[in-house]
Amino acid sequence: MSAAVRPYAAVDLGASSGRVMVGRVGPDSLELTEVHRFPNRPVRVPEGLRWDILGLYAGVLDGLRAAGDGPASVGIDSWAVDYGLLDADGALLGNPVHYRDRRTEGVAEKVWASVPAEELYAATGLQYAPFNTLYQLTAARGTAQLAQAGRLLLIPDLLTYWLTGEQGTELTNASTTQLIDPRTRDWSHTVAERLDIDLSLFAPLRQPGDPAGELRPEVLEETGLAGPVPVTAVGSHDTASAVAAVPATDERFAYICTGTWSLAGLELDAPVLTEESRAANFTNELGLDGTVRYLRNIMGLWLLQECVRAWGDPDLGALLLEAAKVPALRSVVDAGDAAFLAPGRMPERIAEACRVSGQPVPGSPAEITRCILDSLALAHRGAVEDAQRLAGRSVDVVHIVGGGTRNALLCQLTADACGLPVVAGPTEAAALGNVLVQAGVRGQAGGLAGMRRLLTRTQLLTRYEPRGGTRRWEAARARLARD
Repeated sequence: MSAAVRPYAAVDLGASSGRVMVGRVGPDSLELTEVHRFPNRPVRVPEGLRWDILGLYAGVLDGLRAAGDGPASVGIDSWAVDYGLLDADGALLGNPVHYRDRRTEGVAEKVWASVPAEELYAATGLQYAPFNTLYQLTAARGTAQLAQAGRLLLIPDLLTYWLTGEQGTELTNASTTQLIDPRTRDWSHTVAERLDIDLSLFAPLRQPGDPAGELRPEVLEETGLAGPVPVTAVGSHDTASAVAAVPATDERFAYICTGTWSLAGLELDAPVLTEESRAANFTNELGLDGTVRYLRNIMGLWLLQECVRAWGDPDLGALLLEAAKVPALRSVVDAGDAAFLAPGRMPERIAEACRVSGQPVPGSPAEITRCILDSLALAHRGAVEDAQRLAGRSVDVVHIVGGGTRNALLCQLTADACGLPVVAGPTEAAALGNVLVQAGVRGQAGGLAGMRRLLTRTQLLTRYEPRGGTRRWEAARARLARD
């Protein structure tokens, strides 16, 4: 390995699995290797749905042990909104609650009674989602756990604390709590006061690139790494890291981060806080280098993942080949509908949604899969169109990053639906963004523009041109709007 090439360990935690990747960065090279992958299996206990945070931490340690070669730094990113509570001694008070837990049902109305939805959006710019941290904290009010808590740490910050002994709250993830003002990039004290949320529960804010401590001696001993090994705050919300890894050549692009969720939108210099934006359910989350991730949450490949699980995990490649033969846009559902948020019986729920809306009811796995992919592409089209209109910015290309880049049918359908070329890749965008923030701090890759130039030169990208015009997609969207 050249002296100019340095290794970085990226811990990237998704809703269904975690992985530790080693990225090797040089002046004109960027290579990513998966050294350890482990499952992320939520557990249903009498109190509700919980994350197995100890299992995740064990997976992180195993991954760091497998990383070898003394990484120049370690960074952690994960899904957003969820958190762990610590007591006054720094000990964890129970397993973190899963965002799909039912405890936040009906909580939004209680919040809006104190801060109307319009005022909440104008202050924080965050779209309504029932699992936002603000609603979780409201649901937890009066519980013994929250009463005993001395500190709240979002998931990547909690794992960083266990690695280093130092506490912080990374900004890109904090912006998903619905307690950050996207204009000041600081806490919204007014919202917190009106909702009786104690902001002193949160550790001090960190920016991507800030130091987050060094691996504790006990961690070094357990992983076999030679210290000191610094830990760097990255874009710890996995979407922030993924958007940082979009290989765009200029600002005229839309992005879709695909995986369990589809996050579709634009990268802006300032938030869009209009009432029209709120009504369209767009969110303003914070990104690297002062950017705003202006996007809409779409249910994503969760719909297909749940169906595949219900069908006994058939061969996905063969299933997609069969789905490609099914007539296009025969039936579609609203891929942003909260009715699909909970796990279980997904094929039946999709079929029922089609039945209720008067459309042909998909029956076979191939038909249901095609319905899902057409519906996702249609939702992608809606988000890209609406984002351009609301932000007053036009785009020439759509970049798809994340796990959905492996799904060629979804990428082509998205190009067809949007009437724009789609550039798919990289697949491991969150891990690459994680690595590149670490490298940038150490004088490699530069800022966001430099990161993207390096990605464009080094990553495998696939281009999909739109086919067949967008009229049939317009008709499908109109049909769905009438249902």
